[in-house]
Formats: sequence, structure tokens, C-alpha cells
Amino acid sequence: MKKLFIFATLLLATILFSKTNTFSYKLDEIASNLGKVWGMTFLNEKEILFTELNGKIGILNLEKKTIRYLLNTPTVYHRGQGGLLDVKKSPNYEKDKTLYFTYVKEIKNKGVTTLAKVKFVDKKFQQWKDLLITKSSSDTSRHFGSRITFDEDGHLYFSIGDRGVRPNGQDLTTHAGTIIRLNLDGTIPKDNPFVENPNALDEIYSYGHRNIQGLFYDKKTKRLWAIEHGPRGGDEINLIEKGKNYGWPIISYGKEYWAPLSVGEGTHKAGMEQPRKYYIPSIAPSSLIVYSGKKFKDLEGKLLSGALKLTHLNIITMNDNAEFVEENRLFENLHQRIRNIIEGPKGEIVLSSDSGKIFLLRN
Repeated sequence: MKKLFIFATLLLATILFSKTNTFSYKLDEIASNLGKVWGMTFLNEKEILFTELNGKIGILNLEKKTIRYLLNTPTVYHRGQGGLLDVKKSPNYEKDKTLYFTYVKEIKNKGVTTLAKVKFVDKKFQQWKDLLITKSSSDTSRHFGSRITFDEDGHLYFSIGDRGVRPNGQDLTTHAGTIIRLNLDGTIPKDNPFVENPNALDEIYSYGHRNIQGLFYDKKTKRLWAIEHGPRGGDEINLIEKGKNYGWPIISYGKEYWAPLSVGEGTHKAGMEQPRKYYIPSIAPSSLIVYSGKKFKDLEGKLLSGALKLTHLNIITMNDNAEFVEENRLFENLHQRIRNIIEGPKGEIVLSSDSGKIFLLRN
């Protein structure tokens, strides 16, 4: 009877955690020998502007397969996990020619995650301006975040990690461990959740995060999604809501690095949100999009994320109630730490890796 129980338990676990592979795609390498390509954004149908963690900014011409690096780039704090992070073009780019960047700026010999904007005219940067130098300093060089996304109402969101200091996740007097929400000009929306709280920073939209490196607003469903690193296990996909507490480091599905012990008080606590999906073991996620389906119809509405540690493209299916349905893992045999995923104007899917490569998905 005991053996039968063990077998039934293992069979149930296999069913619950199995990962199907129903997709058959290939990757074409379209650039190589770059630095660690952290962020990318399509300037138009032919050009991708990309950031490297070391501070370089380049433009990849998709037709000619050529790369041109830009001058007068910002000085970044490139230590540990710090450096030049995400880039997104403005929702009004055709009119305002504005790009938004997150990068790590040195303040008093320490790095802080910073949001900046710049005009990009005639292939040159003009009027570089820091919109928010965050209050997120720590003695570590870890967990800076950071990704940028926009909603349809003129708001910009960007993420900041807990900076390697766990209590930051529950401290509303620091930007560390939060998602920030601003107007496109850098001002604070009047309806941000903590603007009336004298003990909280007005820019904060949600908190209790460890290190979000994937953030995407799905305009079709009006949902803000985030994917973040757990410790040893416990990576999370969260549906972000205004003013909510996502629990780190009080609750987590991960374990301590130094022993097989739970982090914090357990996996649940009143007043703290549960993830829509968590990963055990960790995949080490970076980047996140909800795909439109313009080119690859069978990926429509699915969440696509890169996996660093487990080196694959992670595909998550959610139902209409934003509940987890299925997971697929592609390209594990390439052994590429996938850092960034973006969608092009015609539905193209482009991936970058920490080994300095950029790939184009195809059937």
C-alpha cells in the first residue's frame, strides 16, 4: 500500500508539473559578438536600438545586418548587476522622438536605479534628462531591476529590485523592491496609491518585490504583468494591482541559499498577494511580453519570458481569468541565457542573450 501511495504521488506530481512542447520554431542568429544585450526597442520596421549592460547603445539594421554604436551616451555605474538596463521608445515616438532608459547612476559611490528620457533626432541623442533618480541606494551591487512599460492612459511603469536588502521589500520609504508609476513627463500621477500617505514615497505603485526583470502592460486586457526572481526557487509571475503588497520577503516559495529552509514566514499571509505562477526550481527569468499574435497565431495572448539559469524561452498560457493553464520551454539545447524579448511592428519576435547574440524567431 505504501509503494502504491508513493507511485500515485509521483504520478500526480508529473501531471501537475509536466511541460508540454507543442511549438516548433527556430531561431536565426542576426547579430553576435556584442556585450550583454539588456534592452531592445524597435525604432521602425528595419532598426532595433539596443542597450548593453556595459553602457554601450547600438542600432541593429535588420536588412543589412549591420551595427552602429552611438556617441554621447550616459555614464553608468557598471558593477555587479548594475549598468545600462532597459530602453523603450515613447508611445508617442513618431511625434516626440523620445526614448526612455533605466540605468544605474553613481551617487556617493553607490549605484541607484534611474529613469531617464532623451530626444533621438537624426540618429543623435539630444536633451538627456534624468526623470527620477530613485531612493534605492545600498551597499550591494545586486537587484537593480529593471524594465519599462506603458499603459494606454499616459503612464510609465518601471521596476526596481530590493537592492539585495530584504527588508526593503516592505519599506515604503525606499523605492527598492517596488514598481514605480509616473506620467510620461516624470511627474507623479495624482491617483497613485500612496500619495496621501506621509510615510510612503508617492511614486510607488506596488511593493513587496524581490527583483523584477520582466514587466509588461497588456493593453488588450488592461493587465499589468511582472515576472521576478525568487531566491533558490520561487520565481514569480504576478498580476500587478494598484497599491498591493506582493509579500517579499515575508512570504516566498523559495528557499534560503545557505540551507533548505523556507524564506520568511511561509508562502501565504493575509494582506499579501499570491503569484499567478511560481517556479521551483528557479528558471531565473528576465523580460516579459504578452504576444499579440500578429505573426505567430498560436502564441497569441501568451506570456513569453526569457530564462537565464535554465536557458530557454518560457511560454505561459493563461485563461481569461488570468489563471495559469500551461507552460512550454523552447530552445533549451541552445544553452543561451535569454535576457530580453521584444515584439516588432509586424509581430516579429526578437530575443537577446547574455552571450552577446540577437535572434529572430521563425517557423
